[in-house]
Amino acid sequence: MGLADILKKLSPKKEYEEIEAEKEEQPKINVKIESLTALGDVERLANLVKEGNILFVKTQELQKKDLGQFQTAVQKLNRICKNFGFDIVGTEDGYLLVTPKFAKIVRP
Repeated sequence: MGLADILKKLSPKKEYEEIEAEKEEQPKINVKIESLTALGDVERLANLVKEGNILFVKTQELQKKDLGQFQTAVQKLNRICKNFGFDIVGTEDGYLLVTPKFAKIVRP
């Protein structure tokens, strides 16, 4: 009998019980593709962001149809974003990205 065998007998056996960790359900974040076709769409888009959705908004149709109405709609959406702490950015391709408070757009 060796030293290792004596030490094994002297040390108390510890039994380990495996416990399953509770899985936290992560809230789902929706990224929605929407269109801005008229000034009336601004409230609908704002409500979607208030619900926690991230919006990718197509604006080309309204830009081609009525540039003045497009500018007014974007200004109104921008004011709403500032009031509620949302983030908004436009792309060169005529899209808007609108995020709720918990997501920030990183600009270069």
